[in-house]
Amino acid sequence: MNRDFQRPGRSAVYGTQAMIATSHPQASLIGVEVMRKGGSAVDAAIAATAMLCVVEPAMTGIGGDCFAIIAKPGAKPVTINGSGRAPAASDRQALVDQGLGEIADNSPHAVTIPGAVDAWCRLHEDYGKLDLAELLEPAARVAEEGYAVAPRVAFDWQTHAKRLARNPATAEVFLPGGAPPALGARHAQPALAASLRLIGRKGRAGFYEGEVADDIVATLKALGGVHALDDFAAQTSDYAAPIAGRYQGHDILECPPNGQGATALLILAALENWDVWTGCTDPGERMRLYLEATRAAYFLRDRAITDPAFMQTGVDDFLGQAAIDFVRREAARPALDAHAAHAGRRLGPAPWETDTICLSVVDPDGLVVSFINSIFHPFGATLLAPKSGVMLHCRGASFSVEADHPNRLEPGKRPMHTIIPGLVMQGDRPVLPFGVMGGQYQSGGHAHLMMRLYEQGMPLQEAIDAPRAFAYQGETQVETGIDAGVADYLAANGCAVTVLDAPLGGAQAIAIDHETGTLTGASDPRKDGCALGW
Repeated sequence: MNRDFQRPGRSAVYGTQAMIATSHPQASLIGVEVMRKGGSAVDAAIAATAMLCVVEPAMTGIGGDCFAIIAKPGAKPVTINGSGRAPAASDRQALVDQGLGEIADNSPHAVTIPGAVDAWCRLHEDYGKLDLAELLEPAARVAEEGYAVAPRVAFDWQTHAKRLARNPATAEVFLPGGAPPALGARHAQPALAASLRLIGRKGRAGFYEGEVADDIVATLKALGGVHALDDFAAQTSDYAAPIAGRYQGHDILECPPNGQGATALLILAALENWDVWTGCTDPGERMRLYLEATRAAYFLRDRAITDPAFMQTGVDDFLGQAAIDFVRREAARPALDAHAAHAGRRLGPAPWETDTICLSVVDPDGLVVSFINSIFHPFGATLLAPKSGVMLHCRGASFSVEADHPNRLEPGKRPMHTIIPGLVMQGDRPVLPFGVMGGQYQSGGHAHLMMRLYEQGMPLQEAIDAPRAFAYQGETQVETGIDAGVADYLAANGCAVTVLDAPLGGAQAIAIDHETGTLTGASDPRKDGCALGW
């Protein structure tokens, strides 16, 4: 299907050999260059992600976490969990005794041990073809020499400038002259460049041992953190089989907990073959049913999903018929009742931030990667380790200090994670590596994208471009592009509608047609990026 070329928009990108879709042109470009040199899709993903850690500092960094799904021809897909754990000396009760009701995102206690670099190195060891130093050098060079600030990057920087001012070391680097860099301004991070090169030379040890780890631990201890070098030395990434759900003839693969991917599968399971949903043709009511199903699924998520070593509910039970029935029952309630049922039922921190990057890659050998890397909130914890240039994430802000909360802070525990890569399979063949970044939105975003593609039959780029809405707890968020009649219907039927002043999330995806050999790359216009391939 051709788009209307007389209207503003973007075309999908087509190729037959390789493709990458990211949120920044420099990342997409380096990914293509890596694959043209003979690098694998994992090599391209690492190089592109490292670049994004430099040129999209509000969204990601080497001081954060990552997850990925990898599909190798002739092998079953696997996931890698590159999320970090709470320090061994973490003490929930001590925080309660200090009068804390939650973990602030700029607190040292919000900084779990960053897991991304460990996962990068493990993936590179298992799937890489080029030297790690070669993969990280382009990002290091850009960090050293500077890069031009892109439009969405400038928007995010300006929006969150007050957060950066909270820490002097952070402000010195990210508010040069006391203000965020303007659109097109050149920004450099030479300390980060040195750290990237150190990781390139030494691999995992370049981050988790020696001067980088020393700098991070010293920075956090000076602020009252309980982190130790032993915590960094102990950080490991884990491979696991993906979890899967069936939707419209496709297998939707997600990472298992501590990621929230099971929530997307629950939403889809509740809607598929549900007579209330399939029999509804009114656009406003269909949107309401989807949103209320999302709200109900997240309600269950907040009571179950955490580090699997600590979970009381198994994934099979979370996705079982009782849960599906609950979501359907809640979604089918009269709208005013359904909204009221979840108002005020918040159990823990629920940030709405969109600060993550995701990318999709397919290489000439057919290796497929869906990858996501995050520092959680805008510019993470806004705590910069000054000597190493590492901006630290705040994923530990997801922990609860409530004693009976499933996601309560405990030593060595991974928090519930919002970031989730996705992969669609048909039989034993991958057909769509994808991601829909955007904080809490991601599970709802995954479900909505699948609905648009496989129920409504939208082309990939159009499905990504389409206006978004999200419901969580007592609020319903809609983008400005949502049909006015739909927004009015939601408001008239009990939804506390907020029209957003910023985009909701961002997506990257590649469709694989195994019959024709064609790759179709799509990149979200809400970001600065693009798909590139040949």
